[in-house]
Amino acid sequence: MPRLATAGAAANRQCLSFYGFNGSWTQLLGYIALTAAEPAPARLSLHTRPVAAHGRILALAWGAWASGFFSLMLLSFVLQPLQDAFGLSEAGLARLTAIGVGMTGAGGLLFGWLSDRLGRRASLGFAIAAFGLGNALCGLAPSAAWLLAGRALAGLGVGGTWGGGQALMGETFPPALRGRYGAIAQTGAPVGLGLAAVAGSFLAPVVGWRTVFLVAALPLLALPLLRQVPESDLWLEHRRRPAARRPILAQLVAPDLAGLFTRAFVLTALDMSSYWFAIIWLPRYLQKQRGLSIFGSGWWTLIFVAGSLAGYVSFGWVSDLVGRRKAFALYCAITAAGLAMVTVFWGVLADRPLAGLACMAIAGLGTGSWSCFGPFFSELFPTRVRGAAMSTIMNVTRGVQFVAPLVIAAVASRWGLGGGVALAAGFAVLAGLWVWTLPETAGATLQA
Repeated sequence: MPRLATAGAAANRQCLSFYGFNGSWTQLLGYIALTAAEPAPARLSLHTRPVAAHGRILALAWGAWASGFFSLMLLSFVLQPLQDAFGLSEAGLARLTAIGVGMTGAGGLLFGWLSDRLGRRASLGFAIAAFGLGNALCGLAPSAAWLLAGRALAGLGVGGTWGGGQALMGETFPPALRGRYGAIAQTGAPVGLGLAAVAGSFLAPVVGWRTVFLVAALPLLALPLLRQVPESDLWLEHRRRPAARRPILAQLVAPDLAGLFTRAFVLTALDMSSYWFAIIWLPRYLQKQRGLSIFGSGWWTLIFVAGSLAGYVSFGWVSDLVGRRKAFALYCAITAAGLAMVTVFWGVLADRPLAGLACMAIAGLGTGSWSCFGPFFSELFPTRVRGAAMSTIMNVTRGVQFVAPLVIAAVASRWGLGGGVALAAGFAVLAGLWVWTLPETAGATLQA
């Protein structure tokens, strides 16, 4: 028996040695217990793969952006019943549309500031409360003045949804996965647009426009769930550090950030122009200049949207693999090629409908470049101004697009609507070149 025990112990030692452990079973059990007791990484971003907390953060960022974009676009699909209900003129409808989009710029400034002062989660909560209450006010509005006030409040809140959510994700997700999960959050925009189309086109005629606006206020019911979402630990660490308080906008134009802020602003403006110059007039261009029916142009537009959704998702994986700048330039080139084919080179596709649809899908795929901005700007800007920088750039550049219809109308008078839409391809090329003025940041570790 002693010989058998000795042989067994030797076999155990050989087995442990084979797996790289040169100790006894007692030591191994102690090692296992010690390993199991090791604390979690100090920051969420130090995990090698997402954990449950990351899932809740993604749900908040995606849900806030999807419901916010739904709120912003819903009005476009219920303009006629609103005109009938309040006797609004065309100018009145234009003011109603403009106030919502215009207030997103003010919301970007306000909630960006709140994001850096009170936290990412808190600013998102206030933004959701603002657009939710604004939608409720629209649904209960007794007059056109109250409706205008509701749209202003809704636009203000929508302006705070993108920057706060993307900053929270950028600061908490593992650097190697930041691009792909930021891209998933970005898909809230096309989903919100689709839901607005369904609610305005199919639900409103059945239940009424007031009910649809009240449905858009439902995110208010989710506000108590914010307590289940962790605040950015990077932001909390930054807040614990003693530092002199300076106005955030003053920091953005200070010498150490002014150049970076300006280059990022120009990049976003170019890509924003490429998108809006195409999306605003593309259906009308296909109907008026290319002779497609409303039904036909609708299918072409849906192909573009389907390509966009694929582009939004795929961009994240590509940018994590090859870098932000290379991926952005690639997708801008794809957009330019697709738009050029359906405008400048339409004659080549006139007798090949399937080839034309493929080019629309390609142009849509290129708009996946929008998935770059959340992760890229999270990595470019320091924690002290990250929320304000991201919200200000995104929402102010959107406001600038009020000039897009005017420019296209001027160009169309000489070169047709196709010439105006083709400008979008030019802006895409410029954006793809301009991105190289900014540093590569893929995989960067963010500092408090």
